[in-house]
Amino acid sequence: MYYEPFFIVLVGPSGVGKTTVVREILKLHGDIKYSISATTRTPRKDEVHGRDYYFLDISTFKDWIKEDRLYEWAIVYGDYYGTPRESVDEFLKEGYDVIFDLDIQGGSSVKSKRGNTITVFLLPPSREELRRRLLRRGDKEDIIVKRIKEVEREMDAAFRFDYIIRNGVLEETIKKVEAIIVAERQRSKRIRLSSQDPYGRV
Repeated sequence: MYYEPFFIVLVGPSGVGKTTVVREILKLHGDIKYSISATTRTPRKDEVHGRDYYFLDISTFKDWIKEDRLYEWAIVYGDYYGTPRESVDEFLKEGYDVIFDLDIQGGSSVKSKRGNTITVFLLPPSREELRRRLLRRGDKEDIIVKRIKEVEREMDAAFRFDYIIRNGVLEETIKKVEAIIVAERQRSKRIRLSSQDPYGRV
């Protein structure tokens, strides 16, 4: 008996801590792989091509769109973002669950295109804390103002997703995301019986 691998998509306002949560989950679960997004934006300090994002020029990104190499893509604050297909499909074939950190538009798009997806909306503890997080990661003031203004609209979208977690204390957030993953792996709709060992443990 085994379960069918699925997508775990963390969504929420920019700066809410999605990437940090993903990194902690990956440390704890060797059976989960990370979907690295592609973008045309400039790398932030300490970001590495092929680890944090695939940093592409606009011409290359548009070629990927034409070649249908992306699950989804969008323009966010003037930059292109997208989810590459190739590595994600390979992870699924190998039996891994795949975790994503996406904006709201990207998360909605992935869920609409692939049914075997769970979505977790991360809320910031407060506007003030969100602003501090954006400042810490080096966002420019004009970008921070735009993103704070978007928070109200993005909060309204939270109930379109499967789960909602307020990301205040990181350790508590990790435990909640882990609990969701464990429970989802036991969902009857995901369970498949093996002809060799139909009573095997999931």
